[in-house]
Amino acid sequence: MKEIESKVSALLAKMTLDQKIGQLLQPERQFVTPEEVKKYHIGSVLSGGGSVPGDNKPEDWIKMNDEYWASSMEEDADHLAIPLIYGVDAIHGNTNVLGAVVFPHNIGLGAAHDANLLERIAAATAKEIAATGVDWTFAPTLAVARNSHWGRTYESYSEDPKIVAEYAPRFVKGLQGNYEEDKVIACVKHFVGDGATLHGIDQGDMCITEEELRKLHIPPYIEAIKAGVLTVMVSLSSWYGEKLHGHKFLLTDLLKKELGFDGFVISDWDGIDYIDESYEECAVQSLNAGIDMFMITGRWKEFIEHIKTNVQNGRITMDRLDDAVRRILRVKYEFGMFDKPRPAERKLSLDHSCFGCDEHREVAREAVQKSLVMLKNDDDILPLDKNARILVTGKNAHNRGHQCGGFTVAWQGVDDTAESAEKPYIMSDSEKEKPRNSKVSNKISHRSSIVGGTSIWEGIQAMAPNAQLSVDGSDADSEKHDVAIVVIGEVPYAEMLGDIRVEGLAKGLKISKGSTSEGEPIPIMKKGPYGTHLYLHQLHPEDIETIKNLTSKGVPVVAVMICGRPLIINQELEASKAFVVAWFPGSEGKGVADVIFGDYDIQGKLSFSWPRYDDENWNLGDENYNPLFPFGYGLEYKH
Repeated sequence: MKEIESKVSALLAKMTLDQKIGQLLQPERQFVTPEEVKKYHIGSVLSGGGSVPGDNKPEDWIKMNDEYWASSMEEDADHLAIPLIYGVDAIHGNTNVLGAVVFPHNIGLGAAHDANLLERIAAATAKEIAATGVDWTFAPTLAVARNSHWGRTYESYSEDPKIVAEYAPRFVKGLQGNYEEDKVIACVKHFVGDGATLHGIDQGDMCITEEELRKLHIPPYIEAIKAGVLTVMVSLSSWYGEKLHGHKFLLTDLLKKELGFDGFVISDWDGIDYIDESYEECAVQSLNAGIDMFMITGRWKEFIEHIKTNVQNGRITMDRLDDAVRRILRVKYEFGMFDKPRPAERKLSLDHSCFGCDEHREVAREAVQKSLVMLKNDDDILPLDKNARILVTGKNAHNRGHQCGGFTVAWQGVDDTAESAEKPYIMSDSEKEKPRNSKVSNKISHRSSIVGGTSIWEGIQAMAPNAQLSVDGSDADSEKHDVAIVVIGEVPYAEMLGDIRVEGLAKGLKISKGSTSEGEPIPIMKKGPYGTHLYLHQLHPEDIETIKNLTSKGVPVVAVMICGRPLIINQELEASKAFVVAWFPGSEGKGVADVIFGDYDIQGKLSFSWPRYDDENWNLGDENYNPLFPFGYGLEYKH
């Protein structure tokens, strides 16, 4: 460590003010060229959700990253060779890239209760990221979600901080290892308490005491820091009205000084914008609060000028600027960035056969098997006989995009019906109206489909010779079908667009993601929250209609639900003989079939409490705790 600190100090001593400020910046790829990376001494570049190079294959990512890296390493009289690091949101596999293995979202992994599995998932993910020439992922998410109305509930392992704290160091270790060539830099997020906002509103207000913050939301970060995590991302939320991006107590006094974090702190997507009406004040306050690197889309040149002016006038001390740069350089040295070959010449870039490989798909399949939770099994109808006459139906039965959820290929996820996979992707009029440099703008030069893996139907089809797929269940006949598997539930969403906002809070959804170089907000999809309540029969009436249609014809129903949170399912539960929660299982639908047919025992246990009604919000340890299904619930097969 002394050797690294010596190298950092020596390099820092050579740097000009412009070179130091440049290291603080992380523009989005659509806003910065390789030439600008050199000119402005840029420290990092990222891809927002759906922002991808070329045909979105590993070789396209390698080529792009290689160009950025090469520009950062062109040394001359006015530029130092400091390697750029590229960052992506690979939160359940390297899912920006076509053909990646898509692992279950965190809520499913929480139900698996298997920390060793988490480390293996992280290791596989790291390898698929490194195979694209990328060095850094903004994962894992360490939110302790305390309200299922939150649109990011599925990014949380559990409402119980013990599970999240157990998983945190294992995932960090799986990603970072000892900084080998198949490892990447981890980034725990979002510091801190993003799962504690009032009413579960994304980017909302935490109205909890410091005691509760320390008890429930900080423990996972303590474990991640002990495990050596190199970077931390700040939450877009507020604490009693004060934006965390400007919160010096939390970022400097607590995270850096008290918890001893010596890596660097990065902002979330344009997260500093909401601190003050003045962008200059946003820049100054956030740097002084303790943010070291700034994820900025269109206004990064303006940011440079504001920081430079305020260093020169003394509002930002040189000590604070040097501390931020020192932390960034420390991470680059510690991860071996200065010694690595250029991205195009790295071992996994030259042979990226591990990307989307069978070995990783088997890990994902195991994760699906272990994450399923059975809530009901009347007459022991499960597991099913593979030779039974099975009708498979429901909107999520044969849709890999739906089962993967958000943050898959595109920010909001994709539809991947058999029809959409065979047709070119066509922009809607609303998409044509919005610029492509919005985070929500999906790449449109390729069809939005999941390459590789299997849908749940495809998994069933491979095991059950008498299974039949019916789009709407209208083919049901008790003389021809012994049982129906109905795959119901939610469709993909991400962040605030997944919020359930109760009446009175549904309006005023702030969903602008980014800004132009002139500082104007980028308009994105004019879409409200996912709904105003958690009742599945109203959010998706087609599900209960399909179930009732089948039961009215005398065909018993096994319901499999795709979802990112506990939903109110009283009607669907009552009408079904068996009910299995599959969460957002990812690309390996075979894992669901493995369990349905009993090749793998069902073992998942709820890591979230399950409510009866929308106005309930149970969490483990609550007074008079009385949910429909308690934390830890999950039926097993009888042998």
